[in-house]
Amino acid sequence: MSLIKSRGGANGAILLFSVALCATLSIGLAHAQPADQQPQGLAAGELFSNEPAPVIQNIVVTGNQRIEPETIGSYLPIQPGMRAEQEFLDLALKTLFNTGLFADISLEMTEADILRITVKENPIVNRVILEGNKRIKDDKLTEEIQLAPRAIYTRAKVQSDVQRMIELYRAKGRFAAIVTPKVTPLEQNRIDVIYEIDEGPRTGVAKVNFIGNEVFTDNELRGVVLTKESRWWKFFSSNDNYDPDRLEYERELIREHYGRHGYADFTVVSAVAELTPDRKDFFITFTVEEGPKYTVGEVRVKTTLAKLDDDVLQRFIPVKSGQTFDGERMEKAVEAITFATGAAGYAFVDVNPRLNRHPESKTIDISFEVNEGPRVYVERVNIKGNTRTLDKIIRREIRIAEGDAFNRVLVDRSRARVRSLGYFGEVEIEEKQGSAPDRTELDVNVEEQSTGSFSIGVGISSTENFILDLSVEERNLMGRGQFLRFRVQASSRTRQVDVRFTQPYFLDRNLAAGVSLFNQRTNFRESGFIRNRTGFGLNAGFQVSEYGRGGLNYLLTYDDVTIDTVTTQRIGVMDDPLSALVPGASTTAAPFFVDVLGNIVSAGAASAFQQVVTANLCDFLTQALTPTCDSRGTFLTSLIGASLSFDRRDDPITPRRGWRASATVGLAGLGGDVNYYQAEYSGAIYHPIIGDFIGSLRARMGYISGYAGDDVRLSDRFFEGASTFRGFEVAGVGPRYLTGFDIDNNPSGQAIGGKLYAIGTFEILLPLPLPKEYGIRASLFSDFGTVGLVDDNTKLLNNDPTFLLQQFDPDTGMLINHFLPVQDDLSIRVTAGVSVSWDSPFGPVRFDFAEIIRKELYDRTEGFRFSAGTNF
Repeated sequence: MSLIKSRGGANGAILLFSVALCATLSIGLAHAQPADQQPQGLAAGELFSNEPAPVIQNIVVTGNQRIEPETIGSYLPIQPGMRAEQEFLDLALKTLFNTGLFADISLEMTEADILRITVKENPIVNRVILEGNKRIKDDKLTEEIQLAPRAIYTRAKVQSDVQRMIELYRAKGRFAAIVTPKVTPLEQNRIDVIYEIDEGPRTGVAKVNFIGNEVFTDNELRGVVLTKESRWWKFFSSNDNYDPDRLEYERELIREHYGRHGYADFTVVSAVAELTPDRKDFFITFTVEEGPKYTVGEVRVKTTLAKLDDDVLQRFIPVKSGQTFDGERMEKAVEAITFATGAAGYAFVDVNPRLNRHPESKTIDISFEVNEGPRVYVERVNIKGNTRTLDKIIRREIRIAEGDAFNRVLVDRSRARVRSLGYFGEVEIEEKQGSAPDRTELDVNVEEQSTGSFSIGVGISSTENFILDLSVEERNLMGRGQFLRFRVQASSRTRQVDVRFTQPYFLDRNLAAGVSLFNQRTNFRESGFIRNRTGFGLNAGFQVSEYGRGGLNYLLTYDDVTIDTVTTQRIGVMDDPLSALVPGASTTAAPFFVDVLGNIVSAGAASAFQQVVTANLCDFLTQALTPTCDSRGTFLTSLIGASLSFDRRDDPITPRRGWRASATVGLAGLGGDVNYYQAEYSGAIYHPIIGDFIGSLRARMGYISGYAGDDVRLSDRFFEGASTFRGFEVAGVGPRYLTGFDIDNNPSGQAIGGKLYAIGTFEILLPLPLPKEYGIRASLFSDFGTVGLVDDNTKLLNNDPTFLLQQFDPDTGMLINHFLPVQDDLSIRVTAGVSVSWDSPFGPVRFDFAEIIRKELYDRTEGFRFSAGTNF
């Protein structure tokens, strides 16, 4: 006796249940009573309503393969001992279908009052196969669809997947895309799901039109919207196609553009996209009403806050009477008031700007009403998206805890601190309603990015060969926030091995601790010496305020400095070189000779009186021939230092406004052979100039000086140029020991470094008409500053007129100028140029193009510099 029989879906099952149940009961009553005794004029449903439903004695499940009967029974709202009421059986059927586990379900009540449930399970997906897709890769599509291997197959999921893939193709401008799903049955109730994709032609944008605009031209407004007209040369553009979602966003962009220029009544009447008859392109038309242009009239602030009065808050408002009305400046005014009240201790404030338009005078009076809002407390802080980084690494940067009163300033600060870790590409903190009206939850959504890098640095200049700099670095070791770097540098001038490790929260306290080991052999060709340095360092960092950090460090190094014989200058003519040796100089049989012109020649070409003994060049003369000689030898340096830094930028990665500053001091002489003290400072200010043009002013300066009778060694002085002063070579700017003239008859020689430097940079970040995902940035820059100041002993050669460098005219042979051998001045140098950086698929790439505006004759310049690397 079948009461219920259903296939194909829950709604169909309800109808069959009603009909089958009534019909069955009618038949049963017909067998129980003679025909002439049956009530006349009663429907089957009325008969059922007068008879009690049978009591379920047992429930039996059949047809199941993977799912246990107990599991199926747990979904049922009915149990043995209950009556088989229509509403309960209907609910049981709906519940089983809603699990998504079954393709077909039958409920049958036997004569023994046993409820038999017969199910047909949905198959399991073995594989999901994508065919025909070329423009969108498999991994991008599989991220968006629901079906996956080992998932339960349902038609609803297939339909959802097809619709989602069509949406993705439409977002790419392919409105003719067709997705056809197919199923291949396999054994053990498994299937392969195949999506056959016909991508179709790409639909472009033939024209973007504007109707009703008079203040701005069509071309100006096309620069505001994201959608671009399709052209054959725009092969890098991803916005030259129609996207309905983007069209809605562009209405807001146009409104904001007019709002920034005083058109407070501006509206976009319509935005329509029409497909051409050949279905290849769209015509997009925006119809606008501009309205009048307003200026700001009276600006007032009204507040009920006890600690702040109207006049105090009005000072923070960037909106002034007489200005052109600017909707963006209004938003900044609300942010400024919110920030000011938050700093004064008001965590919950409602700021309501009210506009009073005067069309006859085309002015707008603005009133900001500031009142204390209702208190809201943070119920939970949820960390999401951190697939690698441990929760505690993120939570320790959050400046608001569960149970605290909600504070917008602390939320924004928390986002900035998490961003500053450098572990995440995107960081967003979203608010959502908690369990009560005065409760809120914060979702910290992060997107992990590569924190390990394998970098390659390449430098090119007129005086340097190819440089290869390899380093392996991990800034978030095993997701614990630890820093580890192993660096090897090899080139014609440098060989270096460097290992560094830093634990940012030592012993789970806000105390950073680190150690470094290194060996570096560098040929300072610009200064004529070779230094082999081995050492280790210890450092510690600690928080001094919410925006400030301090540090202590210790460095112990052993230096072995020798003179580079390739770059030393020739020995002058000497009748008796032995008499010029410094006392104690070691001598051996001479392997070289000097002719009457001072050139080194072979033994066979030299006369007897020209023969000299072998000795280092610095052993000649009580007064050294070059200023580098006093820095040769072995030295042990014991240096202790301290640092202090503050960072008030709005974003540590891509700042638009704010400032940062840092200062370091060091003292060498607590043990070791070297005595000096030094101090360095760096700072920067960022501020928007206009639109997306961001200006920055950066400064660096430093000073070093010896004490206890020590001069500053050559290797401890400051050398600037290349990436630190664009437009100049490595150590290309600053004091120099002149030894001759270059091919342009300009004085040239060895860089000897300075005790003082001060360098500034003014830079403007340019908004490029390229998608953000390309990772291309460009800026205009100007570097300016000076390097100089050496010890008096370094300039002893200037006191001897025999070392004066004379410059002759190459054409006439006449003397035209003369130079002191050691040039040291603090003259200002200025360069300007363009810098382009690209986050390429194989790593960051940077190009610097510089033009010299002001320099000294002996400075070494370069107009182009390039560097590249790769990340993992």
